[in-house]
Amino acid sequence: MDRKKRLASTASHHAPKKHSVPPPPDKEGMAPRLSQVYRHRASSHDVYDLGEDDSTMDFTKSEFLAFKASFSRPKYANTYRMEPYRPFEAHVIRKKAEDILKNTLQEYKYDGSNAASKCSDISEDILASVKEQGFDRYKYIVQVFMVEKSGQSIYIASRWVWDDVRDNWVSALYETENYVTVALIIAGYYE
Repeated sequence: MDRKKRLASTASHHAPKKHSVPPPPDKEGMAPRLSQVYRHRASSHDVYDLGEDDSTMDFTKSEFLAFKASFSRPKYANTYRMEPYRPFEAHVIRKKAEDILKNTLQEYKYDGSNAASKCSDISEDILASVKEQGFDRYKYIVQVFMVEKSGQSIYIASRWVWDDVRDNWVSALYETENYVTVALIIAGYYE
């Protein structure tokens, strides 16, 4: 039988029905085949025999290792450098953040329904300007809080594991008669 022909599979969860008495041999004296004895329900899935496929390639060990090495990550030598080439400069980032807050919120009227999306846009702008500065080996977190003034006080607190020598943070404030906006930029040193 040709291996390329389509084979139908049978459902494995249905047990075949057996005859209580084996059927008698046919006229030529041969017993019937098992497929004639057991009745199977045809499956809704077809199985194809792929046979030998020409698309697979046989690799020798050296060819396989060369093929595998082409996908490996490049390995770099350790620099043993513990400090960044350009450390985080808080005064530069504070000035940039204050300018972004002032330019973005100058014409803005506070509305509670769209304040969250405005904070998200401002934080993306601040993050982009911080990344443009090119401080190496730092990861950044930017949070922007916008609070309507209605005679209440607010206290914002954060906690994290901190390296006093390398990690740094900056806050920028923009205040109007209706609302207060605080931007918090955290620069965590990443070795």
